[in-house]
Amino acid sequence: MLRFMPVGDSMTIGSAGEHTWRYRLWQHLRDTYGRPFALVGPRETLYDKALDAPVSYEYADPDFPRAHLAGWGEGWQHLAPLIGDAVRESRADVLLVSLGLIDLGFYTNAEQTAENMRRFVAGAREARPRVRMVLLPVIPNVRATNDAFFAAEVTRFNELLAKAVADLDEPASPLLLASVPESYDIDLDTYDGTHPNASGEHKLAAAFAGAMHQGWGWGGEYEG
Repeated sequence: MLRFMPVGDSMTIGSAGEHTWRYRLWQHLRDTYGRPFALVGPRETLYDKALDAPVSYEYADPDFPRAHLAGWGEGWQHLAPLIGDAVRESRADVLLVSLGLIDLGFYTNAEQTAENMRRFVAGAREARPRVRMVLLPVIPNVRATNDAFFAAEVTRFNELLAKAVADLDEPASPLLLASVPESYDIDLDTYDGTHPNASGEHKLAAAFAGAMHQGWGWGGEYEG
């Protein structure tokens, strides 16, 4: 059985009442992958905005494997120290990673964020040398529309991410760089300029599904 671990920030954990892109991708793989698989990770909850804590199980549809490693307000620097144990304990085969917005927004510049990304990859491989990874570039949020420095840091990090994926890719532990959906629109695909609504969830799931289908021949075309 192939084990997928979604890894990310608030866009990945989701909040109470949502489906999440994790659910949308699970649906897609269930219908197209054709072999047994699971979603794995040390966490299962959604973020509860009222309680300001990741304690909710109120998924719009809870009937799917909800495991993940994602956290509201967490980035590469937070999850790099955790990824080794998470991979080791869950025996994850594939990491589906969407990180960086929080880092660039509050903690580290593009170069420092890229270094933390490399630490993350090294930690995952130390735990499981043949682990695969699919990495999504940072999608600029509403802050990028009126903060030119932040927008430039996002662009710079995405360039460094692409370089790191090319540098670190290896046959035994391949890395794929997913593509930000061309049609992604923060006015139409998010509910607040950052977090995905239903259409945004489908587009994020499609980005991961498309990368795996094109890069490894897994699954089919996304039809969310």
